[in-house]
Amino acid sequence: MPVMPDSWIRQMATGHAMIEPFVETQRREGVISYGLSSYGYDARVADEFKIFTNVDSAIIDPKDFRPESFVDRTTPVCIIPPNSFALARTVEYFRVPRDVLVVCLGKSTYARCGIIVNVTPLEPEWEGQVTIEISNTTPLPARIYAGEGICQFLFLQGAGPCEVSYADRNGKYMRQRGVAIPRL
Repeated sequence: MPVMPDSWIRQMATGHAMIEPFVETQRREGVISYGLSSYGYDARVADEFKIFTNVDSAIIDPKDFRPESFVDRTTPVCIIPPNSFALARTVEYFRVPRDVLVVCLGKSTYARCGIIVNVTPLEPEWEGQVTIEISNTTPLPARIYAGEGICQFLFLQGAGPCEVSYADRNGKYMRQRGVAIPRL
C-alpha cells in the first residue's frame, strides 16, 4: 500500500473532487498550517464545535449516546476544558476513491501542547465532512483555532479496489455534513 504523493492528491482533488475546497499549497504564515503537503493533506477545523460537558453527571454510552452531553458553539476559537474533549468537523468535504484508505494523524503543533486528535480511517468510497475528536489531555484549558490546520490525512492506495466499499454497505456516516455524534 503506497502512500500517495502530492501530485496524485492534487490530480484527484482537482480532477475528481476528492477534496473540496482544496488548498493546493501549504498555508502557514501566522496560522497552524493547512493545505497540500508532500505526502498528505492538512485539513482545517471548521468553526462548529460540540464541547463535552458533564453537568448532568452523564455516563458515556456509545449505544445510547445523549446529545445533551455536549454544548454547541460556533466560534473562531474554541476553548476545551481541562481533561475534556470536543467534537468538530473539517472544513473540507472528502470523497474517497474505491481503491484508497485514508488515515489521519494529529498536527504536531497541537500534539506538543497535549492536544490529541483522533479520526477513524476514511474507508473506500466514504464521503463527507470528517468528524474530529479533539482531546485536551492537560490540566489547563486549551484553544483550538477554527479555519486553521488540525490534522493530516494520508492516502494509502490498495493493490486493487476492495470487494465491498463503505458505500456498498450503506455506512451510517455516509455523506455527513456538520459534526456527527455517535450512532448505532
